[in-house]
Amino acid sequence: MAAVLAIVEQHGRWGFWKCFDRLRLDGHPWNHKRVRRVYRALRLHLPRRTKRRVPDRLRQPLVAPAALNGVWALDFMHDALYGGRAFRTLNVLDEANREALAIEIGTSIPAARVVRVLEQLLVVYGRPQALRLDNGPEFTADAFTAWCAEHQIELRYIQPGKPDQNAFIERFNRTYRGEVLDAYVFASVTEVQTVTDEWLHGYNERRPHDSLGRIPPMRFLPRPPTPSESNNAWCP
Repeated sequence: MAAVLAIVEQHGRWGFWKCFDRLRLDGHPWNHKRVRRVYRALRLHLPRRTKRRVPDRLRQPLVAPAALNGVWALDFMHDALYGGRAFRTLNVLDEANREALAIEIGTSIPAARVVRVLEQLLVVYGRPQALRLDNGPEFTADAFTAWCAEHQIELRYIQPGKPDQNAFIERFNRTYRGEVLDAYVFASVTEVQTVTDEWLHGYNERRPHDSLGRIPPMRFLPRPPTPSESNNAWCP
């Protein structure tokens, strides 16, 4: 395990066979079956590209809103800690400028917790006109739909089995997985949240976005300061 981890630490994107060949070149006698068992036990096997199936339907264009808080997109992701314990992430994106408003990490994120996250976001960013989401049980629960109705937030459910209808956040999810979830080995949920929060700031403020003219979301469509920020601003 120490020998494999030493190689992966220096060459994070190497696959199994490159690591195995390097071990043999370094003089280790283990056969590939033994090394593969260790490699998989460490959860180091990388996802492979597969051929995408072309849907037999007409793809509907997804038009980004012209103003902030027009539509927020929500979606869940799944992963596991180094010890094997599963966790989830709740991702919230403003479709207007692709700004990631929040990524909530937890081993369980029921509908009540989704509501709490949105309540916190409403305090900071204001109320969205609509939410785009799938048909998961957290998003169809009575507690969630009642809260949205109370706040006059429209729910735009995508068709079952068609995640491309929520394409903005699906593309964001791929970036988040590649740059965070697949790039680190996490020992705790707190560690995932800490790394995610640091990455989130860089994503919104510094990372160029191809579909936004190669500029960051906050530069493409800046968000006005919150009331608390305005009150704390220094005036000459």
